[in-house]
Amino acid sequence: MSVFTISRNCLFIIAIMGLFSCKKETEEFHTEALADYVPLQVGKYITYRLDSTVFVEFGRRTEIHKYLEKHIIDSEITDNEGRPAFRVYRYLNDTTGTLPWVPVGSYSISIVDSGVQVTENNLRVVKMHLPIHNGFTWKGNIFLPTEPYSSLYSFSNDNNMGDWEYFFDGEATSINIGTQIINDVYTVQGPDESLHIPIIDSSGTSSRTFSVEKYAKKIGLVYREYELWEYQPNPSGNPPDITYDPFKTGFGVKMWMVDHN
Repeated sequence: MSVFTISRNCLFIIAIMGLFSCKKETEEFHTEALADYVPLQVGKYITYRLDSTVFVEFGRRTEIHKYLEKHIIDSEITDNEGRPAFRVYRYLNDTTGTLPWVPVGSYSISIVDSGVQVTENNLRVVKMHLPIHNGFTWKGNIFLPTEPYSSLYSFSNDNNMGDWEYFFDGEATSINIGTQIINDVYTVQGPDESLHIPIIDSSGTSSRTFSVEKYAKKIGLVYREYELWEYQPNPSGNPPDITYDPFKTGFGVKMWMVDHN
């Protein structure tokens, strides 16, 4: 075999390898659009049933407050970074919906940098991110400051929230919410962590951190659970005469869609 023949064969192999390599590099991954799962249009609304877990009497007793909460896209705006966004107003009512709707706040939402960003009370989170695909992960709290809830709650749950990973848990599916069957729903799973739950030892610290959201095609957010609370033993005295007066601090939210346009 001549040197020329060897060189020619080598060049042929290199060319074939390059062909397959280029083909692999240019292969496209198809994904659904974020706007299909977070439709943004002025006048759109979704009404939720909201169960809010609160700790009253200085954290010694747990209550669940029940409401209807309506989210209405009010207008197109420009966020504080000069990007297009939408302003959403929130309103509360009792569970019958017979009382006047009471405004309780607002937030902005936008689709930028391949992600859905929601900003409320100067806290910005990435709710969804491309590609919409089972198992894809992203750091949804990367824009949050250290201990973002420190002004409201004295707990450790919000330590290192910027490192929390969120992911699409499964492909689109159908779910039941009350009497409704909702199709094309993706689940966004966040942290699911429990420390010493159930609480058996009153002298130790316990906590619960949990986040899940479900988004339906052409509708938006249809279900959400978010728990962030800590059980603190609150000891007093000196050994061996230590006594405990435990309490809980934090909150919990569970909401599901009851109506939309």
